[in-house]
Amino acid sequence: MYDIGTRKRALALVAAGRSLNSVSKETGISRAAIRSWRTRLEPRRRGGGPCPRCRDVPGPPEDPAAYAYLLGLYLGDGCISAHRRGVHFLRIVLDNAWPGIIDACESAMRSVRPDNSVWRVGKQGCVAVTGSSKHWPCLFPQHGPGRKHERAIVLEPWQQAIVDARPWEFVRGLVHSDGCRITNWTTRTVAGARKRYEYPRYFFTNRSDDIRRLYTDALDRVGVEWTTLARGCDPLNISVARKASVALMDVHVGPKH
Repeated sequence: MYDIGTRKRALALVAAGRSLNSVSKETGISRAAIRSWRTRLEPRRRGGGPCPRCRDVPGPPEDPAAYAYLLGLYLGDGCISAHRRGVHFLRIVLDNAWPGIIDACESAMRSVRPDNSVWRVGKQGCVAVTGSSKHWPCLFPQHGPGRKHERAIVLEPWQQAIVDARPWEFVRGLVHSDGCRITNWTTRTVAGARKRYEYPRYFFTNRSDDIRRLYTDALDRVGVEWTTLARGCDPLNISVARKASVALMDVHVGPKH
């Protein structure tokens, strides 16, 4: 059992932008307990706050960094579905192997719609981070019938402005959903002896030509060199393998966690 002061200190670390995973490691308190305390101790405002896109003069979300990251996650592994009374559910499905990404997704979703409910639904091998709001389609106008790779995915001018200003957050969201950092290896003969060399690289794989283009446009913006690798006859994979570009990705994205 923890006293109220301990609970509030843990919540203060989360409110300062720390992930549940890092706060749990620092304090020794489980992520489940901290998540439960947030629900019990934080004031819950009902009805949801005003949507920045529905104002008389539409504006961007109040936290553009969180929005850029969440946009990347949504384009990779997200969907929006209608519920009763005009409410929509945004779901981002993430692998259980990466608890840090799950925490970051939940934090971003809460930052984008702080007055609405966000929760996790456990599934076999994965978690669906879910948020309810009437305004998800306003914030993610790429929502529509059918699969993303079977329809056009184009950012609205206000979204493009956020991505232009926060390209690394957008890239991080895309990599955290449909990308990875791996270690490749090869062998070379040096002085008559066969030696093994290892080198890291980043991959991003998505069936949508438009989403891959959004990813590579953002990479161009931050100075990361990339190449396209075909799977069969389809150019589904974007590779970052040059040493300087991998180093940039390591600083701003890093391995999944």
